Amino acid sequence: MTQTFRHRAAIPWGVVAGRQVGLFRIIVAVLTLVGSMTAVPVLLAAPGSAQPNGSNNSTTPKFVKLSLDSVTPSAVTTTSDSLLTVSGTVTNIGDRVVDDISVRIQRAAAVSAPSGLRSALRLDQVNYELTGPFEDVVERLSPGQRKQFTLSIPLRPGDDASLQITEPGVYPLLLNVNGEPAYGSQARLDDARFLLPVLGLPAAGPDAPPPVPAPTDAPVATTLLWPLADRPRMVAGAPGSVNGKVELTDDELAASLGKGGRLEQLLGALESALGSGATRDRGLASAVCVAVDPDLLLTVQAMTRGYRVLASPSDPDGATREGTGSEHAQTWLDRLRALASSVCTVALPFAQVDVTALAAVNDPELSARALHAPAEIIDSILATRSLRGVSLPDSGSIDMSGGKLLRSHGFGTAVLADTAAVPVGEAGSAEYSNGRGAAVAETDVAESAAPEMVRLPDVTAQPAPEQSPPAVEPGAPPAAQPDPALHAATFDIWSATALAAVGSNPPTPSFTPDRVRYDVTNDSRAARLQDALGAVSWSALHPEPGKPRSLLLMPPQQWGANRDEAAALLGQLELLIRNNLATPRSFPDLLAQPPDAQPHELDYLPQAAEDAVPARFVLPTRDQGHRITELMRALVDVPEIEPTPRQFLTPLRDDLLRVLSLSDRRTGNATQPDTFAQRRLDQTTRTMNNMYRSVTVLPPGGVYTLASEQSPLLLVARNDLPVAIRIRFRIEAPAETNITDIGEQQLPPKGTRSFQIPTEVSDSRNLVIPISLTTPDGVALGNATSVSVRSNAYGQALAIITACAGLLLFLLAGRRLWRRFRGEPDPADEGFDPGIRRRVNRYRRARKRVLREQEHGHDEG
Repeated sequence: MTQTFRHRAAIPWGVVAGRQVGLFRIIVAVLTLVGSMTAVPVLLAAPGSAQPNGSNNSTTPKFVKLSLDSVTPSAVTTTSDSLLTVSGTVTNIGDRVVDDISVRIQRAAAVSAPSGLRSALRLDQVNYELTGPFEDVVERLSPGQRKQFTLSIPLRPGDDASLQITEPGVYPLLLNVNGEPAYGSQARLDDARFLLPVLGLPAAGPDAPPPVPAPTDAPVATTLLWPLADRPRMVAGAPGSVNGKVELTDDELAASLGKGGRLEQLLGALESALGSGATRDRGLASAVCVAVDPDLLLTVQAMTRGYRVLASPSDPDGATREGTGSEHAQTWLDRLRALASSVCTVALPFAQVDVTALAAVNDPELSARALHAPAEIIDSILATRSLRGVSLPDSGSIDMSGGKLLRSHGFGTAVLADTAAVPVGEAGSAEYSNGRGAAVAETDVAESAAPEMVRLPDVTAQPAPEQSPPAVEPGAPPAAQPDPALHAATFDIWSATALAAVGSNPPTPSFTPDRVRYDVTNDSRAARLQDALGAVSWSALHPEPGKPRSLLLMPPQQWGANRDEAAALLGQLELLIRNNLATPRSFPDLLAQPPDAQPHELDYLPQAAEDAVPARFVLPTRDQGHRITELMRALVDVPEIEPTPRQFLTPLRDDLLRVLSLSDRRTGNATQPDTFAQRRLDQTTRTMNNMYRSVTVLPPGGVYTLASEQSPLLLVARNDLPVAIRIRFRIEAPAETNITDIGEQQLPPKGTRSFQIPTEVSDSRNLVIPISLTTPDGVALGNATSVSVRSNAYGQALAIITACAGLLLFLLAGRRLWRRFRGEPDPADEGFDPGIRRRVNRYRRARKRVLREQEHGHDEG
């Protein structure tokens, strides 16, 4: 390394910047005098003006990218090494050579307020006042090349350069990289920021000051929710069946459940941290509650029976292929079942449904499926008893209608961001919308911790039907009545924001204040993990006199942490417990805490409203949910025949809930989730249309001819559904007919049935009779048809003719008998030969005599 390089690498930034600013002013002044302002954009893009990226948003060109790879120790304790060792990588991302690259570490003041856990990462590098020496990395870095480095610096003050840390706390650190791009001068080119939690200071050596532990007189009661959820994967529009295989949009879930997959790593990290049997960490286990999405469990369970995958996710009606994850699904499900038997479990809302949108849909059956069914699904699949009475909305914020929906369905508590439930009268105020008590300025100010449990007196349950009070023994105190108001268990938004940034594809939660929102993917995964470790530790290191010590850690429901990151966070919580800075508190114990005395109200956060399911999906979802309910009422549950009506139609309700899912809606681009939601809605609508058309009356061929005016009308109805259904005939009888209503009838599953409809027709003309089917509630089924009827009856004319003929016959017979009585020949007999008449009479008398003799002989025998 040349002496010149070493000297330039150590040039303070202030000197370099001062020279560049002075030169810039001279050049601009000259250009102004000659009137040539066209050169200004070129000067603004000069290499010397490069700015850091890191957590700051930079619009200027970048030449190198600095990434943090590791920090050792990740959390400092009294037994840690007294040196902080940081590893990173410098990559040339520009189009020119960069020379004389060096790095140094800088430190800002300890975070004094929870909002500083986020805002400190956006401070300009000048706020990181304490600096270490520059360390040479590489003399030259060509475009596309990268160079790894490691540097170490003492933690405590001493003779050498150090970070000058004298007490426990959470410290923002910054890695600063300097270099000289071609055609430019030495300048700061990039930086990387991260948090370092210091739980205690180790001794620097035998003769150095003793270790400095953090105060342990007020440990924070800590609860951790461990989410297991995934985006909806099932292809929509497939009703339930007995032996049919489900179809998934893709096979990514198989990879996620397999070894090294996201869900497998989350489960594996928790298994390793908690241990099993005699080695189980009871303290950590009692602080953890596994929160599971029932939609994920239903999908995984269906995968174990074999499944199909769309060849193209954008073509739900296209070709499919065999899924590859059945074994992975079974193994993962067995592991989760074993874990759930010994730790707290709680159900998430179905498919991460938007509770506010669900309230707007206002479908009781759909709401019950989204809110009540999840706990039953968890219990039946995992063979456990999950926690009841608490809801965990995915967005961490709900409006008044969402709160009332939860309370009316028996939920006593909702887990919300601490900015989503504020003291009465403070909803919408800038103070709370920017983070509880935090000013909009970049510097930390005094902030008050949110109460762990608050009461929302405006959110009460609907009056229940009158019930007789339970019997009370004489002398016993009256039973405590449940609070009609909804309670809110609040979680810290700053730690939740940091946890959300851990892992792959990190979202920025809806409850993160606007002033500290930025693209966290500019930071490396190692830096984001350090930020989360610092955020988790901050409350334990900063007790508030007279305030309850409580911390609810809430990662995002669709969390992207890998096994190492998840294990590091669990290890940090265990470290806090072991150092008496935190005490484990179970989730049920947290929910049992009495609410704060000050009444609170819901404050639906603006960003949560922006990230919510668009309103255009509400009405179509309500319409299809109503159609499912109407069809369900008509279907018949036949014993020992499957599928049952509920098994048959519930998957379609699930599809509507997936339309209202908040999954992937916090990426800043709603195009993809909107497309998926619309596709699911269209497929469900098409399936419902086909179902209603599957029950119909068959159109007759030709014309019905009734043998008489009271002959029955023969009709055939068909049911192509695999479930029996109750129907009624809707017949629009003409005035010339009287058709009897045969009432409610039943059609067998996958079959037809003939019906005789009593009919009276008083007209011999061809009559057209419109006929259709409906449910017992009058909802139209199938396609309407018409029957052409012709009767052989002649109506009133036939009756007159018959009466006249009978009268004529009576007159003629009377006339003949009258003449015979008087002995007069009947004119009708004229022309008949008398001899023939005598022979006929003799033959008749002889025949009678023979017949009498035969009868007399039989009697004697």
